[in-house]
Amino acid sequence: MSDQDGPRKGLAKSFFYLSWICLLGVLYLVFGNVLESRYNPNKDLNSRQQAGKPVVLTRNKQGHYVAPGLINQQPVIFLLDTGATNVSVPASVAGKIGLQGQAWGKVQTANGTIDIQVTTLDSISLGNITQTGVRANINPYMDDNTVLLGMSFLRHLELTQRGNTLTLKP
Repeated sequence: MSDQDGPRKGLAKSFFYLSWICLLGVLYLVFGNVLESRYNPNKDLNSRQQAGKPVVLTRNKQGHYVAPGLINQQPVIFLLDTGATNVSVPASVAGKIGLQGQAWGKVQTANGTIDIQVTTLDSISLGNITQTGVRANINPYMDDNTVLLGMSFLRHLELTQRGNTLTLKP
């Protein structure tokens, strides 16, 4: 073995590890997008919406309707929840979008009574449907970044579910 083989072996080893890192990166991107599409099959909702047309959502693999939207012109992810009286914003999301509570209150949830901050959203949009002055709660106990789109928004819409789609009309 010559002294020149040492640098070649080091270079070959570096390329081997770099190849594996690149492969893992590509797999992460591919499967990350697959998982995101399974959770939120409506992620391109805003790009396919036409003014005056109903909003049509596709149910995800867990049977929920998840879609992107806006609160006070800031992007969020909604989970439609007809069992929620008001829109419920996780405290972490409220902080990111600059949402302030106006008063403290209590609400009854499936896990019992909790303290929340009551607020009013200047605007909230799902596809081409926008409402103003919508009641909402800032919930410090919600762990994820998904906003529950409750009846304070949904009660003003006509909801029609057929198969795996939900159509919303103002």
